Amino acid sequence: MSLNKSEKAAVVTDVSAQAARSQTLALAEYRGLTVESLNKLRVDARSKGVYLHVLKNTLARRAVAGTPFEVAQGAMVGPLIYGFSEDAVAAAKVIADFAKTNDKLVIKGGAFAGKALDVDGVKALASIPSREVLISQVAGLLKSPIQRLAGVLAALAEKRGGAPADAAEAPAAA
Repeated sequence: MSLNKSEKAAVVTDVSAQAARSQTLALAEYRGLTVESLNKLRVDARSKGVYLHVLKNTLARRAVAGTPFEVAQGAMVGPLIYGFSEDAVAAAKVIADFAKTNDKLVIKGGAFAGKALDVDGVKALASIPSREVLISQVAGLLKSPIQRLAGVLAALAEKRGGAPADAAEAPAAA
C-alpha cells in the first residue's frame, strides 16, 4: 500500500523525532520472516523500549538526514527493519538476540555515537551489558571494599578479646 505525500511526511516526522531521542540505530533485513516471527520481534522490542519499524529506505534516509544516524545511510538497502533505542545497547541487543534464534533476520549495520557500525559492530554493541546491569555491577564494586573493611575491623576486635559493642554492654564496676 503506497502512502500519499502527507502520510509520508508524517512518517518522516515521526521517525525523525524518534531518531532525535535515540542513541542507537540497528538495521536488519527481514526477508523471509513470517508475520508471527515479526510480531514476536516487535513484542520483545516494545518490552525493552526499542522503537522498531519497517520503513521505505527513501523515507528512512530523509528521516535520519542531519542526525548522527546519517552515517548509516550506506547500509539502507533492501527490505529493512529499523530499530531505534534511547538505551545505548537495547536496539542492537534485541536485533542480535533475535537473529541468533532466527536465521532469516540478517543484521545489516547500524549507527552509534555518530559512527556507522557494520555487522560485527552491532554484535559487539549487543554484547555489552544493559545499563541496569552495569549500574548493579558498579554498586557491587562500591559495596565490596566497605564489606571487606568491616570484616577486617571485626576480626581485629575479636582478636583483641571482644568487640567494642560487648564492652559497652558489660556493667561498669563501681
